[in-house]
Amino acid sequence: MNEIITISRQYGSGGREIGAKLAEKLGILFYDKEIITRAAKESGFSEQAFENAEKKASNSLLYSIVMGMGAYGSQDIGFTHLSLDDQLYLAQSNVIRKLAQEGSCVIVGRCADYILRDFPNVVHVFLWADMEFRKKRVISEYDIKENKAEEEIIKTDKRRANYYNYHADEKWGRADNYHLSIKSNYVGIDATVECILHYLESRKEV
Repeated sequence: MNEIITISRQYGSGGREIGAKLAEKLGILFYDKEIITRAAKESGFSEQAFENAEKKASNSLLYSIVMGMGAYGSQDIGFTHLSLDDQLYLAQSNVIRKLAQEGSCVIVGRCADYILRDFPNVVHVFLWADMEFRKKRVISEYDIKENKAEEEIIKTDKRRANYYNYHADEKWGRADNYHLSIKSNYVGIDATVECILHYLESRKEV
């Protein structure tokens, strides 16, 4: 049976690095932006369209209104019509399900925990960290100016939460959505990977 690990994370908590290292340790595939590339290829939408979808979700109320109008604002087209963002989400969801069916893997972000909520043998992880730790990471990893780091972190987390809360109909970061929640700066990146590995092994023994 395939073993799937989804990783949701606060911006700057090291989620992508942890996910990649975890996949390497387990000898399985790792997916992040590769999902966008495949979804674009299979759907015909551009990769830029997928990348822009989450960025639109900066205001939860406005995002819900715009998305709702796009999907249901015209009675002439009926309820089967979907907004562009909804179509992009569904295309991405289809790819994530296919990847989970194709083999064991680690998937970062993109509402994968919600999309695969009914799949067997899936472990959902949420990573978070102190603001100072996250600021240092985004400055060094993403070349963001020091005086803009905290603002960028807050905005990115807000966009992720709004996007997730709308599409998943769940609360982003809420403990009962995940099997495991780790404060990555408390133990460090590599030790966080080991924590997840230990959890996976312990789970097999139950």
